[in-house]
Amino acid sequence: MDVNKQSVGGEASGDRKHAIDLLSRASRAELTAAWAALSLQPSVQMLRGPETGLVMVRGRIGGGGSPFNLGEATVSRATVRLANGIVGFGHSLGTDREKARLAAIFDALWQQADTRDFVEAHLLSPIAARIAAEDRRKTEETAATRVDFFTMVRGED
Repeated sequence: MDVNKQSVGGEASGDRKHAIDLLSRASRAELTAAWAALSLQPSVQMLRGPETGLVMVRGRIGGGGSPFNLGEATVSRATVRLANGIVGFGHSLGTDREKARLAAIFDALWQQADTRDFVEAHLLSPIAARIAAEDRRKTEETAATRVDFFTMVRGED
């Protein structure tokens, strides 16, 4: 069975993975604005954190060589439970614990059928659009500096 098609809490895990990825890449301002836009803010119980720690970042020489420890990165994480028992997880690079807490809350809200549309429309779609625009801008900037090299044949010597 394809891992991305396995059901987790009634939803395809690939969809939730994508939602958690977007939430981890959200800015604190985006998360705060979506939290303020909620008509009814749920009661939240903190299960873990928010806390900050280090993770080892691994790399590969040439992208496919032997793995090596590149260094450590600071990561914040949080785990929350809504009043209805749904558990959400939030992760974020850096030391912004509030961002990790809000990401965990929105992960839990995304899992609920009645708030999923709000999270998709007010948070995930704008984040995806921002990331796509940033990627497009980087691609255009990189393409502008591209140099094509060619070799001219000098003929028979």
